[in-house]
Amino acid sequence: MPLPIGHTALGLVAYEMSNPPQRATDRFKTFALITILANLPDMDVVVGLILQGNGAYYHRGPTHSLLFAILSGYLASRAWRLGRLIPRCSFSLGFMLVFSHILGDMLFTSAPVSLFWPLELNWSGGYDTWSDVIHSVLFRGGHDLWIVAAGVLAIAGIRFGRSQIQRRKAAPHT
Repeated sequence: MPLPIGHTALGLVAYEMSNPPQRATDRFKTFALITILANLPDMDVVVGLILQGNGAYYHRGPTHSLLFAILSGYLASRAWRLGRLIPRCSFSLGFMLVFSHILGDMLFTSAPVSLFWPLELNWSGGYDTWSDVIHSVLFRGGHDLWIVAAGVLAIAGIRFGRSQIQRRKAAPHT
């Protein structure tokens, strides 16, 4: 199961695929936006812990759906209006970042997600207590290193392909 490190790596790949313009001064804010949106669906664990004392209570329900990714993408595209600390984000980028989480859970775990919620609803077991969640985030992130490594290779491939396209465009036509 991807943890925050793995989901952030998947979000970085989604960001690189979208090829948005970026100023050097926005790198930290952009990384924070990617990290937050790529991990946003797992807010259901925190909600379950607060409301029910059980992190698995709502896990993989509505927050792991296309509808949630669409709504989150829309809200992310409007959030920059709240202040200068929030970077601008297109709807498509916000959607891709949130959906990268859902896709990661679909591909790398056996537990189902509620992709077409409200037409379907799947709950998933997981971490029941605060200590389970904190322990897994702090000490089990190493399991995501293969996702990080694959993400680095994917980003390198995307950048290489992009540079080849630019080089061909710049070359004189014969």
